[in-house]
Amino acid sequence: MKRKREGYAKLFMSSVTLIGWLLIIFSIRKWETPHEPVVLALLLMFLLISEYYPMPVWRGHTAITFPVVYVLYLLYGFSCTALVYAFAVLIVNLLHRRPLRTVLFNPAQLVLSFYLAAAILSRAEYQLEQLTVDPIFQGIIRYFFLLAVYVIINNLIVDLVLLIRPQPYSLQSWRQKSLTELNSAAISLVYGITLYIVGSENRGEIDVFAYFFFFSPLVGISLLSATIARLKREQNRLKLLFSITSQLNQMLPSQDWLSALKGSFNELIGAEASILWIKKEGDWEVSFKDGRTLADCGLLAEAFAEFAGMRRPMIYNDRKKDAGVASACFEKDVKAFVYSPLVIENETIGMFIVARSRTKSFEDHDVQSIATLSNQLAVVIKTRMLFTEKEKRIVLEERNRIARDIHDGVAQTLAGAVMKLETAGKKFSKNPEETRKLVDESVLGLRDSLKEVRESIYALRPYPTQKATLAEAILRKIEAAQKEYGQAIQFEIRGQEQQLSPMVEKVLFDTFRESLHNAIKHSQATKIEILLSYQSEHILLKIKDDGKGFSLFQAMLKARSQPHFGILQMNDAAEKINASLQIDSKEGSGTEVSIAVPKMGVEGESNDDQAHASG
Repeated sequence: MKRKREGYAKLFMSSVTLIGWLLIIFSIRKWETPHEPVVLALLLMFLLISEYYPMPVWRGHTAITFPVVYVLYLLYGFSCTALVYAFAVLIVNLLHRRPLRTVLFNPAQLVLSFYLAAAILSRAEYQLEQLTVDPIFQGIIRYFFLLAVYVIINNLIVDLVLLIRPQPYSLQSWRQKSLTELNSAAISLVYGITLYIVGSENRGEIDVFAYFFFFSPLVGISLLSATIARLKREQNRLKLLFSITSQLNQMLPSQDWLSALKGSFNELIGAEASILWIKKEGDWEVSFKDGRTLADCGLLAEAFAEFAGMRRPMIYNDRKKDAGVASACFEKDVKAFVYSPLVIENETIGMFIVARSRTKSFEDHDVQSIATLSNQLAVVIKTRMLFTEKEKRIVLEERNRIARDIHDGVAQTLAGAVMKLETAGKKFSKNPEETRKLVDESVLGLRDSLKEVRESIYALRPYPTQKATLAEAILRKIEAAQKEYGQAIQFEIRGQEQQLSPMVEKVLFDTFRESLHNAIKHSQATKIEILLSYQSEHILLKIKDDGKGFSLFQAMLKARSQPHFGILQMNDAAEKINASLQIDSKEGSGTEVSIAVPKMGVEGESNDDQAHASG
């Protein structure tokens, strides 16, 4: 059904194109040397400028050329008007690098619309001459009639094309287009009325200067307003590009960081389809898909080899001629592609492909925007890779630490217990008292080892922040502490809760747990206040109590000789996530522990996150 509708649309456009160009060719046969060729050249120049720089009207753009076309029709007749109008539209479409079918259709459709409007006007000429009104008003009526019929026919042809083709043409789109054309017609009507009013005054001979000064404001307004509109579009494009890059930076720690591309990128570049490949450990994987892409395209190794060799964006404007190695991943009616490699340190780590259904639709500023976004993506992906490598190193360090603890602790204790039991076995018959003493020491050592093993097993269980969010884990710990100790604890959350990496959540939770434990068991606090604040630049966790406080210097000296999670351990853990830890306490004035994690210092997730958080 989709192909049939596409075929019907092509057939209709071809029919309009054929009829329009037959009219243009017929006009060539009736061509006569025009009088006042300088005026004709001036009007042609105005047509070219107005078509090339369409005026922004309502929510769209339209070329305000009808007053110029009408003057051409009055001065030189239909044949000359058709040729000049078609030539101007053809040149502008070629300069805009539009597809050949559109290049041929646009001038043919406009000439056909004007011809039909002029033919209907000629049939109604007798009735218009019967009107007993002032000649000026009668001319305005003719102008209005020709303009109205031209606008109706022109929009009817375009609407039929948009309705027949398979792409959706909503009522809202039709309404917006119609309002744009009605605003254009209103401006043309006002200018036409001005033409008759000014022309009725006796100002002497109408020469090239008169036409120049009359149409200069129209063309000047079109040129100025088009320039202003283009600057506004560039400003909006830069704002949107900044917004996308900001979202990417903010969402860097989360798994769903690529969701920032959805929607916003289509608005930025007007893309109808896009795919992002990322190279991970030598293999290319699809990390992002949007728009009119296929579920499975199965690229060959040669395609990825070509990806790896690209260093600059490549443009493929026509799928029939060449669409690049990844065209099979897009729907067949997607015809223009931009391949933008993600390059960092002279290495291609990804490939971003953007596509549109219209051939030759990517301009230089589009490619620049795509390349800018690709560079940002390359930085983000490289940063995530560095985060992954850092977490792998931390996991390895944690495993080595556990191995050292087992070797220096449990293993040594077990070895000592085994040696004592062997000695006890040898002395059992000769010295029972010595044997009992050795057995008792062995049992005591084994119990200590059992305690250490249980603590290690507990530490290796899923961490509280792995089974719930950081805020939920803190709340559960608070509820457990209140139930066990009856402690007055206040908990406040500020800002929008955000997803953090497991490592950051672990450090924050450990800091909270140790501070809460100290406040309850050592500080003799009657009130504890806990704040978790998600701010624009960092995440802040604060634990404040009204207890007896302590000397920070003495506590640090004590922490050096004790293996539990004390002040030095909290500080070391904070440094690993680029956080700042601050402890304010004095004897008799309570304690406040604050840890702030900057967002750009938050590690992203990796496959080893769970292993690290467990360790």
